[in-house]
Amino acid sequence: MDIRKVKKLIELLESSDIAEIEIKEGEESVRISRMPAPVPMPAAYQTVAAPVAAVAAPISEAPASATAPETKGNVIQSPMVGTFYRSPSPSAPAFIEVGKHVKVGDVICIVEAMKMMNQIESDFAGVVEAILVEDGEPVEFDQALITIV
Repeated sequence: MDIRKVKKLIELLESSDIAEIEIKEGEESVRISRMPAPVPMPAAYQTVAAPVAAVAAPISEAPASATAPETKGNVIQSPMVGTFYRSPSPSAPAFIEVGKHVKVGDVICIVEAMKMMNQIESDFAGVVEAILVEDGEPVEFDQALITIV
């Protein structure tokens, strides 16, 4: 599809009350839609944040005790928010196990973010001391995932 046609479709969308437009020409298709205003999203986060803060207080003691083993070795942290997976598929073997030796650049896990599977590579060489996250568990940015000594 010609880029000039796409630009004209965008102009048409901007100058009208249409929220979304989709055009198909043979095997090619283009969908253009207006994004909703970002104002509702913070309200949803604020609604969720209050209960999480109340629940986080008792849980905060558990990571404090788990921090001691982390300081013994090198910690691999999550580079993004997503879902942690130890293997490339449910039927495949895990990338790493406790006690396994890893080299710099070895794939040690996957963090799924927005339907994208992101392979996380080891920044350190050594032996896996602990896997701090369960398979399929959500992870936060900079959350400790694995310790290597």
